[in-house]
Amino acid sequence: MQHHKPALDDAFLTRREFLCRCGMGMGALSLATFFGGVETLTGTARAETGGYVSPLTPRPPQFGARARRVIHIFANGGPSHVDTFDPKPALEKYAGKLLPMENLKTERKTGAAFPSPYKFRKHGQSGIEVSEIFPQVGQCIDDIAVIRSMHADVPNHEPSLLLMNCGEARLIRPSMGSWINYGLGTENQDLPGFIVMCPGGYPIQESQNWQSGFLPGIFQGTYIDTQHTRIEKLIEHIQNNYTSRLEQKDQLELLQELNERHLKKRQQDAQLEARIQSFELAYRMQIDATDAFDISREPETIRKMYGEGTQARQLLIARRLIERGVRFVQVWHGAGQPWDNHDDIEVNHRRLAKESDQAIGALLRDLKQRGLLEETLVVWGGEFGRTPTVELPTPGSNAGKINGRDHNHYGFTMWMAGGGVRGGQVHGATDEFGFQAVENKVHVHDLHATILWLLGFDHEKLTFRHAGRDFRLTDVHGHVVRELIA
Repeated sequence: MQHHKPALDDAFLTRREFLCRCGMGMGALSLATFFGGVETLTGTARAETGGYVSPLTPRPPQFGARARRVIHIFANGGPSHVDTFDPKPALEKYAGKLLPMENLKTERKTGAAFPSPYKFRKHGQSGIEVSEIFPQVGQCIDDIAVIRSMHADVPNHEPSLLLMNCGEARLIRPSMGSWINYGLGTENQDLPGFIVMCPGGYPIQESQNWQSGFLPGIFQGTYIDTQHTRIEKLIEHIQNNYTSRLEQKDQLELLQELNERHLKKRQQDAQLEARIQSFELAYRMQIDATDAFDISREPETIRKMYGEGTQARQLLIARRLIERGVRFVQVWHGAGQPWDNHDDIEVNHRRLAKESDQAIGALLRDLKQRGLLEETLVVWGGEFGRTPTVELPTPGSNAGKINGRDHNHYGFTMWMAGGGVRGGQVHGATDEFGFQAVENKVHVHDLHATILWLLGFDHEKLTFRHAGRDFRLTDVHGHVVRELIA
């Protein structure tokens, strides 16, 4: 049975939309001057036609794109590359002994070589080795490009998270998801273009990881606490149990009028304009968001394929969101830094991988069988890797068990799949012990440049004028890694 929205929903227009749609769009021009110019009204798109132009209206990329949307799976805390996707048999030879090289300086002191407690096995036609803790991801390895030569700037969570998410470790900059929304808009005006899911609270650096910075506020990420399963808890206040849709419409129109009067006295106030847009989006979300986050509407076979638990639910929701036109979905493993295993790495990494492996494999297969993988870029990784040497006891830093690894920004692994990526390949390498990237090195700026290229943008030309200069995600750095592109 098909359900139709009542006529009232179809008839709802904000005052902004009414002005834009009437009189061949001449109302939009007068409203534009009211807001301080057409560019201010539309956010990033110019009203070249008579229709209403939202800041999130879909826009074409600069050139032919391989990907149309992104799912970023963030293993926050720093997963160990030598225990997941970068096997180092040389560590067995030196187990419990000092490496025949000086240990690189990391955040804490490390000692002898610490071989992986896991076995690696070859998968797929490509024969790429993957740790036993990621068997389902291993089955999809022919669709994955494993980047074993990633490197960042410092071995600390806070700056490394901001570098990975915003392209800048210290200063306020827009996040990658915000830049992508700014460049492309989104395909569903009834949902945010950039959604962030993190169960149980925020990661380190909290909402700075999905900030819009100096871009208009409408482009920032919308945070969802996915520890909840009931829609009313998952998205607070999504349903109004006290007023009818007609009353809500009247209230919103009154609020719009008051806000616009307020804005007129404070021309070009970006924060106020973002607040007005958020009210409009919140009203429209009531139907679509309730549907998108309700995985009970999925067939039982699909739910079983993803498995049980929070990570399975998050990744299934991610597929439902990109299916409905959301441009950028970021999926964090959990609050804080769950992959930050300074102690008991054998137990903790195995547990964390078990929580996510089945669902990640299911996501890749599900996207592929629906014909969505070709245009959906899936990215997995953390903010850095971990040392191939054991972390030494440090009061206040670990439990002193001498069975964990410290942070390592000199070399680590990430992988990408779909969205124009050439799967079934390993790009780059760390040294024989896994301490630092030595072959075909890929900096975080290079990763960002490559992601933007797959989405149809030259990273040097996707810019925003702020404080007298043109800013971009990659600042003054970055090179596209052509070998990763199909």
